[in-house]
Amino acid sequence: MQQVNSAAEVFETKLRVRYAETDQMGVVYHSNYIIWFEVGRVEMLRQLGFTYREMEEQDDTHIAVVEARCRFKAPALYDDLVVVRTRLLNVRDSFLHFGYEILREADGTQLAEGETVHLVVDTGFKRMALPDKYRQRFLQAAGKA
Repeated sequence: MQQVNSAAEVFETKLRVRYAETDQMGVVYHSNYIIWFEVGRVEMLRQLGFTYREMEEQDDTHIAVVEARCRFKAPALYDDLVVVRTRLLNVRDSFLHFGYEILREADGTQLAEGETVHLVVDTGFKRMALPDKYRQRFLQAAGKA
């Protein structure tokens, strides 16, 4: 994972592993981690004081995923309570870079870590600058304001 700014805020979201997310052995199927990254990211926005829906509906602002990476460290199992830690690694005018860590709550074991890179676009997928009302809060969260 990219070097993290020590001033960056860390946002936590808890999830319980559902049976439908696991394979026959009760181990979480790998694609679910990317979904959990999204849950962490969307909940982070709520904790910042706005929702992704508001960004889309009020400002025609979308944060499209252009890159995703996940490194698996240990298996998550059915019924585990997991913590998704989300932080902003970098913020630019039309670019957001998020970092994630997924831990098992019971013992603190790191299950996975990853990153997503996003371009800020409008409904027509035209690259645009992040509206100032979001950029300022994102910069604060990244420890850069």
